[in-house]
Amino acid sequence: MEWLFCDAHVLKDFKYAKISEFAIDTKLALHLITHLSKTVSLWDSSRLQRNKLLLLYQAATWIEQQRALLGHFMMLELLISGNLKTNLFNNIFLQIFFYEDRNFQGRCYECSSECSDLSSYFNRCNSIRVENGNWILYEQPSYRGHQYYLWKGEYPDFQRWMGFNDYIKSCRFIPNHHGQYKMRIYERGDFQGKMMEFSDDCPNTYDRFSFRDIHSCNVSDGHWMFYEEPNYRGRQYYLRPGEYRRFSDWGASTARIGSFRRVHHMF
Repeated sequence: MEWLFCDAHVLKDFKYAKISEFAIDTKLALHLITHLSKTVSLWDSSRLQRNKLLLLYQAATWIEQQRALLGHFMMLELLISGNLKTNLFNNIFLQIFFYEDRNFQGRCYECSSECSDLSSYFNRCNSIRVENGNWILYEQPSYRGHQYYLWKGEYPDFQRWMGFNDYIKSCRFIPNHHGQYKMRIYERGDFQGKMMEFSDDCPNTYDRFSFRDIHSCNVSDGHWMFYEEPNYRGRQYYLRPGEYRRFSDWGASTARIGSFRRVHHMF
């Protein structure tokens, strides 16, 4: 049977008339999960993701199944009624794992939100697994020190994220951005001197800008990464939308920027 949720009224009737009266079988559960994933973009459309969720559903008790499905329908009802935006769901399943030893060994800490001080959870970090989301990791607490940009994937040692050591003391996730990217860079501080506007990646700053130093910039759209060396190498600096009047505003000790690129969301 094909279920079509055309408005909040139909959804409400189905939610209370069906879920509260009998257990949902696994075939219908898979259909509901598939429909929900396509509707609110919580998961990608791959069979692997849907099957993984279905296995979790099958392992749950009957009461847990009903509560889970009821919760999904409540979210979907809010979405249909216009009270929630789709992009609010994109950060629900953030997940990153920190390991004290290389190759995902030793003490492990799972994180699903930004954290200003990770010191109490592990002493060192030599490998990382990112399950979902794009993350900025920092060498020191309170988002200070060397910065590292990581996306979905496995990092068996700290060289894989271009780390200088095994210190990771704070982290934050990068919010989703839908739309254009735009940034202006300047030859001198306080938005003075030669200016160029960019909306795409730049693997070599000197080739495009004729300068190796960027002293100030204005990010109007999107999230960006600066790199000290060409071809996205060397020290990294994360820039959110805003004004940066001097290079110290993005955490750098010098104005040298060899390349920069947009942050795309690789879930």
